[in-house]
Amino acid sequence: MKRFILPVMLLAWTQHAWAGPDALWHIVHEQCRPHGPDHSVRPCVAVNDRYVVLKDRVGASQYLLIPTRRLTGMEDPFITRADAPDYFAYAWQQTDRVSGRLGRALPPDDLSLAINSAYGRSQNQLHIHVDCIRPDVKVALHWARPHLGPAWTPLPLAGHAYRARLVGGRLAGIRPFRLLMRDMVDPAHEMGRHTLVISAMTRPDGRVDFVLLDDRADPARADPASGEELQDHTCGITRFP
Repeated sequence: MKRFILPVMLLAWTQHAWAGPDALWHIVHEQCRPHGPDHSVRPCVAVNDRYVVLKDRVGASQYLLIPTRRLTGMEDPFITRADAPDYFAYAWQQTDRVSGRLGRALPPDDLSLAINSAYGRSQNQLHIHVDCIRPDVKVALHWARPHLGPAWTPLPLAGHAYRARLVGGRLAGIRPFRLLMRDMVDPAHEMGRHTLVISAMTRPDGRVDFVLLDDRADPARADPASGEELQDHTCGITRFP
């Protein structure tokens, strides 16, 4: 299958010698190790044995959560194993960094996580984008809320055929990769075509529901399944009251 032509997103790391689709892996594996007299992990902002967190140079507040294990992306079978780290739960913990960069505490509804499909990414190392959600997507989720439940429901967004489902008030333990896989006849060949996005919706009583969004790459419709399209790296949502 012909791959989609992608915009440059992650490859602006010009201070490093690495380039191409493996640049992110080289940065994580070879740069984000404690070094120097202060044991800095720069350019990463956090490092442990499961993942690193890297401030993306695109946008004021975008972060990437990247596994320390070599994983290509949505198509990697490791991510659906029961013993795999709960990468999405760890990524949501990084949303506080987005608020910190913006100088204000954002409500869960303003935040999002996204992982692009194999056809909608520029890097061959799994990474989850952590940033603000697009204002129009937040509005669409608000109006769709009465129609959403634990089953997948069609929800067109950004001109693409997304579907949505509520996954409860705690992201830890939900395991979105495994949740997506359960609907598939042949996960080994299907997972890589999908993108996943997570945001949240606050009920009138103040309780939070997480919402999982999924889209599937469709070359005939010029849809690379790049869930990052639902994020806003300018965080324009902060300009609304």
